[in-house]
Amino acid sequence: MAAIIDAVNAVLASGDNKHILSVIKGFRNGAVYGAKIRFPHALVMTFLFRNGSLRDKVIAILEATYIHSRNLALFVFAYKGLTSTLNWGESKSHQLHAFLSAFCAGFVIFGKYNKVNEQINLYLMSRIIYGVGKLLVQKKIIPEPQTKVFPWFAAFMWALTLWLFEYHQSCLQPSLVSSLTYIYKDSDKWTSLRDFLIYNE
Repeated sequence: MAAIIDAVNAVLASGDNKHILSVIKGFRNGAVYGAKIRFPHALVMTFLFRNGSLRDKVIAILEATYIHSRNLALFVFAYKGLTSTLNWGESKSHQLHAFLSAFCAGFVIFGKYNKVNEQINLYLMSRIIYGVGKLLVQKKIIPEPQTKVFPWFAAFMWALTLWLFEYHQSCLQPSLVSSLTYIYKDSDKWTSLRDFLIYNE
């Protein structure tokens, strides 16, 4: 067994087949990161907002963790594999290779609709919109704002969120509606000090 471990360590240390090993390590890191991110989130959200038996809740947590971990691992594997293939024989990588590789992998892996993929895609969308705005300023495509932008950004996000919640709830994610209902609607209901301060009916 020690000889096998030494042989594997020698291969890893040699630097040979770096592209292939990078794809494998990326798959591993994607799986681990997906599980580390999703498990605590699923645990908290399931026990806070989901009805059902303990068994149903545990299954829901494990399913969400598995889907997130698997999809992220597969995406990293596909993305790194595609970029390595496109960059084969090139002296440097090209921006288009990264874009096309992620586009293809994203379509296949994160393009299948389920709640986990929806949450991941929405998470990315908010950060990408923010990042593209910064990039446009850096590239001088739009002028750098002369006033603080973040307060306006926050104001519009919260204004749109509560407007949609109050008048167009069907357009929002159910998990967001549940959170907003608990905070804004359930706080309108009470019959005694107990359900006013301690818990909601």
